[in-house]
Amino acid sequence: MESRASTNNVTELIITGLFQDPEVQRVCFVLFLPVYLATILGNGLIIVTVSVSKSLRSPMYFFLGYLSLVEICYSSTVVPKFITDLLVKVKTISLKGCLAQIFFFHFFAVAEILLLVVMAYDRYVAICKPLHYMNIMSRQLCHMLVAGSWLGGFIHSIIQVLNTIQLPFCGPNVIDHYFCDLRPLFKLACKDTFVEGIVVLANSGLISLFSLTILVSSYVIILFSLRNRSAEGRRKALSTCASHITVVILFFGPAIFIYMRPSSTFTGDKLVAVFYTVITPMLNPIIYTLRNAEVKVAMRKLWGKKENSGMGQ
Repeated sequence: MESRASTNNVTELIITGLFQDPEVQRVCFVLFLPVYLATILGNGLIIVTVSVSKSLRSPMYFFLGYLSLVEICYSSTVVPKFITDLLVKVKTISLKGCLAQIFFFHFFAVAEILLLVVMAYDRYVAICKPLHYMNIMSRQLCHMLVAGSWLGGFIHSIIQVLNTIQLPFCGPNVIDHYFCDLRPLFKLACKDTFVEGIVVLANSGLISLFSLTILVSSYVIILFSLRNRSAEGRRKALSTCASHITVVILFFGPAIFIYMRPSSTFTGDKLVAVFYTVITPMLNPIIYTLRNAEVKVAMRKLWGKKENSGMGQ
């Protein structure tokens, strides 16, 4: 243990960031700050609307509210530090801070993946077993499924961090990324990390594979069951599913590109990471509200009431 402690003399890490040019970094700051604020406002608006509106009481909106909450938390583990780092010359983070960022980033990412699976199951029950929908998707089951998503994220993250925390860091301390993630951190360890890399790949890979299999299966079954529906019924069901499938593709596409292939130092990897850490969390509320008449009507009612009460005073 003592030799391990003596070699673990790195307490602070330097982050290279997205680009080196100060001018480009300032442009990025001007671009990404409004995107992050839009993420918080957009997802916050959905949470408030779903919580307050009596017309949005179905399990689908219950899950949508939690998805928006996860999006805010997920984005907030990386983006605020990333944006403030764009204005400083030397970007640093403590080793403990780095491990904390890895833990929360993976925690919320996997909670989101599992929530997307839960939402696919909800659509499957709603479309394929409509008469039994409210009995199957009871309030108790909905709460259990959400709790299960959080628990799954927690277990996944604990494994990732326990796998990383015992690595010795004794020399190089420059992370070639704009936030702390497992692969860039592994490159700094003073030992071969092949086994740890396999654990990460198995942990992330199994969850992704399991989730994608359920998601694809759910939508294949839904599409087959829609063949016997009326044109109007088909249109409504497909409209609801289209938002969900879009979000799944936006989330899984970049994540698979990053985690399910050999690591590289390409700037392309960082740009793909920007997409799923900064852009996707902002797009989700837009995708769900633009394609959903009930949410739009509820928002108009909610904010219309507030404006009227404000004018009344």
